[in-house]
Amino acid sequence: MTDPMTLPYRPNVGIALFNRDGKLFIARRTDLPGDVWQCPQGGIDEGETPQVAALREMGEEIGTQNARILAERSGWLSYDLPSDLIGKALGGRFRGQTQKWFVMGYEGQDSDIRLDLQDPPEFDAWEWVEPQAVLNRNLGFKKALYADLIPELAALFQAAARDWVRTSRA
Repeated sequence: MTDPMTLPYRPNVGIALFNRDGKLFIARRTDLPGDVWQCPQGGIDEGETPQVAALREMGEEIGTQNARILAERSGWLSYDLPSDLIGKALGGRFRGQTQKWFVMGYEGQDSDIRLDLQDPPEFDAWEWVEPQAVLNRNLGFKKALYADLIPELAALFQAAARDWVRTSRA
């Protein structure tokens, strides 16, 4: 059996998608038991930049790319899969993921969001919520990651929001 500590991390992007009211997009996963919610995220393909991957993943997972990158979190965040998922999740080739997070401003309409375009869909429900309210949801094994991340992403959004809201409505 392979030692999980020798497995690499999968390069990944995370998307903190905010609407003009400062609410954060979260969605319920279809492949995890227990009503688990998260922000959109996904792997970076070979030769793809993190920025391009973030827009592609958003399109694949929620059916729209009607957003603008407002900020990029400095550095990468890594997390390990729970031991019962190592060797099963992520094709069994990774111990976890290392993520580059982007703060995006949503410029579309709610009706543009389509969870049914991916087969099978990754999510089956979504909501706009106050950023801190994300921490009241079942986030599965990513709870600690989100507890550290949400205040920072909300602050990045607040720093970029005034200019974005003004230009996105013009």
